[in-house]
Amino acid sequence: MLTNLSIRNVVLIEALDLEFGTGLGVLTGETGAGKSILLDSLGLALGARADSGLVRSGEAQASVTATFDIPRADHRAAELLASNGIELDAGEPLIIRRTLKADGGSRAFVNDQACSAALLRDLGGTLVEIHGQHDDRGLLNPRGHRQLLDAYGRCDSASVARAYAAWREAADRLAESRAAVEVAARDRDYLTHAVEELSRFGPEPGEEAALAEERATMQKGARLADDLSAVTECLTGSDGGLAQLRQAARRLDRMVSEYEPLAEVLAALDRAVIEAGEAEDRLASAADALSFDPARLDAIETRLFDLRGLARKHQVAADDLAALRDDMAAKLAAIEGGEEHIAALEADVAATAAAYRDAAQTLSAQRKDAASRLDAAVAAELAPLKLDAARFRTTVATLDEGQWSAQGMDRVEFEISTNPGAPFAPLVKIASGGELSRFILALKVALAERGGADTLIFDEIDRGVGGAVASAIGDRLARLAQSNQILVVTHSPQVAARGAGHMLIAKASDGTVTRTGVHALSDGERREEIARMLSGAEITAEARAQADRLLEV
Repeated sequence: MLTNLSIRNVVLIEALDLEFGTGLGVLTGETGAGKSILLDSLGLALGARADSGLVRSGEAQASVTATFDIPRADHRAAELLASNGIELDAGEPLIIRRTLKADGGSRAFVNDQACSAALLRDLGGTLVEIHGQHDDRGLLNPRGHRQLLDAYGRCDSASVARAYAAWREAADRLAESRAAVEVAARDRDYLTHAVEELSRFGPEPGEEAALAEERATMQKGARLADDLSAVTECLTGSDGGLAQLRQAARRLDRMVSEYEPLAEVLAALDRAVIEAGEAEDRLASAADALSFDPARLDAIETRLFDLRGLARKHQVAADDLAALRDDMAAKLAAIEGGEEHIAALEADVAATAAAYRDAAQTLSAQRKDAASRLDAAVAAELAPLKLDAARFRTTVATLDEGQWSAQGMDRVEFEISTNPGAPFAPLVKIASGGELSRFILALKVALAERGGADTLIFDEIDRGVGGAVASAIGDRLARLAQSNQILVVTHSPQVAARGAGHMLIAKASDGTVTRTGVHALSDGERREEIARMLSGAEITAEARAQADRLLEV
C-alpha cells in the first residue's frame, strides 16, 4: 500500500510530504484547490507521461517520491522487479522516484536504481489503480477483463497455458520437420552423390593433421638419408673412426705395462670408444626413424590432396567432413522415412491440440459460471447506487481458432445497458461520467479480494449524486477498504464521513505566489470540513449537527 508521498515543485505545490494509512482515506477541498495536481503527481511517479507543464513556474526541476509497503514476497511488484534485475528484500519499502526537468526530460528510479518509464508504468499497475470519470484503463480496458474474471472465479488458466505450450511446441516440431524434408527432397540427387563420395573416401576427424605430420617426417627423412649414411660410414666402416679408436686402444693396452703414464691416455681412449659406440647406436635409431617408403609417401600425399579438395568442395574444414557426411546421411534418411516421421508428428499435434481444446473448453465453462455469479454480484450493487434501470453482463465469446492463446479460446468483456430495452455495449462507450464511476465502484466491490492492486484511488466518484446514493457510495467504499487501501477525492459529505483518515487540500496566495497545501485533519477539523461541505461558505449550527450525525454512522 501507499505509505508516503513527497512532492517538490509540481505546479502549485512547492513542497509537500504526506503520510497515508490503511482503510478509507478521504481528500476534500474547494473546487480548484489542486486535487488534480495531487493525482497528477502520483501519476507521474507511477509512469505517466512526463509533461513539462507540471514543473512549477521558475523552477528547473520537479520531483515526486512515492513509498509503498509490499507485504508479500510473491507480490506482483516484487516479481516484476526481480524479472528486471531489481531485488526487493522482505520487509524493505519500495521507493519510487521520478524527476522531471523544465525542458521535458525525466528520469525514474526504483530503490535508487535507474529504470525505464515503461517499467515504472508496469510497476505502477501492480501497485495502484486510479479510477476517474475519464479513465480508460483498469476496469474499462477489455484486455484486462478476462484476467479479472479468472481471478474472480478462481478459474484454472494455468493448465490451459501448459496445454497451449505443448500444442505449439508440437506444431513447431512438425513445421520444422516438413521444411527439412522439403529442402532435402529438392537436393536428393546431390545428397546421394555426396554421401556416396564421402563414404567411399571415409574422412576422419584429425586425419589431415596426422597425414601432414607423417608426410613431413618422411620428407625430412628423404633429405637427411644420404648425409646420415655418410656419417655412419665415417664412424662404423672398416676404416671408420670407431675401428681406428679400438685399434689404438689395443696397442696402448700392450704399452701400459712398460710405461705407466700411458694409463691415463688409455682411459681417455676407452671413454672415447664408449662415446663413439653410443653415437653409433643413436645414428642407427635416427636412421630407422627417418627411414621412409617412397610408395607410402606418395599415397599419403595423394590422400592429403584429395582430403583437402573435398573440404574445399563442400566449404568446410577437413575435420568436419565426417560430420557433414553424417548430416547429409541423416537428411537422406529423413527423406526416406519422412512420411512416417511426419505422420507421427501430425498425430502428436492432433493429440496436443485436442488436449488444449479440452482444457480450454473446461476453462470456458468455468468462466461462464463465474460470469453468471459476477453479473449477479454487480446487479446487487446497482440499485443502491441509483443504477436500478441499468443491467450489467459479462460476455464470454469463443474466438476464432487463429486467435486462441495461452489464455484460452474466449473473449471476455464487461457490457452494460443503461436503460430498459437498450442494447448492451462496452462499459466505456455508453455510460455517462457519473454512471461510469458508479459502475466501476460496483465492479470493484463485486471483485473485492480477487486480486488487483492493493491501493485504489477514486477521483470524484460521487459527482452528480447526493443523499442516499452518496451514502451508498460511502458504504461501499468503506466495505472495499476492509481489504484494500482506498483513497477517494470527493465533494460528498456522506462519503467523507466514512473515511478513516481525512486530508484537506487548500490553495493559498500571498498576492504574488500561489501554493497548494494538504493538511491532515483532526477530529474537530474534520467535523468543520464536513459541515462546510454541507452548508457552503457559511457553516451553520444545523450543518455541524448534521456533520455529527454523519460521523456517528
